[in-house]
Amino acid sequence: MISVGHYLAVSAVLFTLGVLGIFINRKNIIVILMAIELILLGVNINLVAFSAALNDLVGQVFSMFVLTVAAGEAAIGLAILVIYFRGRGTIAVDDANRMKG
Repeated sequence: MISVGHYLAVSAVLFTLGVLGIFINRKNIIVILMAIELILLGVNINLVAFSAALNDLVGQVFSMFVLTVAAGEAAIGLAILVIYFRGRGTIAVDDANRMKG
């Protein structure tokens, strides 16, 4: 039988991969956005696992809200990247830092 500990292990692996993806690869914005999605998926697995273990739907409802925000973040982030790529010709993080000010 699959217990809550198994779900926590999977979510910890996803969360760790997301954090490592952000810290290791700081050159590509698309990879950073995918790493953020991995972090959010790890959190969602925790919410659903604890919600099922406690027989409460609050965690599952909150997980749906997190998925909605993640979908909006991905859509808006990719739209900004497309516009930025059309203007600059590259999506390197080092070039995006020049936009400050």
